[in-house]
Amino acid sequence: MNYGRLAVAAIVAAIVDMVYGYPVYGLMLSGEFARYPGIFRPMEAVNGNLPIMFAGTLLAMFAATFIYVKGYEGGNGIHEGARFGALIGLFGVGYITVGNYAVMNIGRRLTAEMALAGLAEWIVVGAVIGAVYRPTGAGQR
Repeated sequence: MNYGRLAVAAIVAAIVDMVYGYPVYGLMLSGEFARYPGIFRPMEAVNGNLPIMFAGTLLAMFAATFIYVKGYEGGNGIHEGARFGALIGLFGVGYITVGNYAVMNIGRRLTAEMALAGLAEWIVVGAVIGAVYRPTGAGQR
């Protein structure tokens, strides 16, 4: 495992995730979030918490990249990464999005939108991790 490459892939993935998140969650889904003021903070408050959110995203991308590297099977990086991202996305949809629907007072529309957005987000992030992280040597696993 090349920790320098892992770090670069995680940082790039975090940046891509943040770039994805602004138009999708910050703009496209903001109207749906606003329908649930008892659950979601207003955008002004979210903006004040961006450094915390960025730090959490970076931490998550280091963990996700590490998991990707440990499971890398030697195929095309982008394809391997997209497959990895789809699995992480499905995990997130099942465990987080559906779980949130069960315990939070949010509607089916928001749940479906967050599920689709999250799945797409992880496919993109996984593909980026796969594209950026290059294992040493051609004969990995």
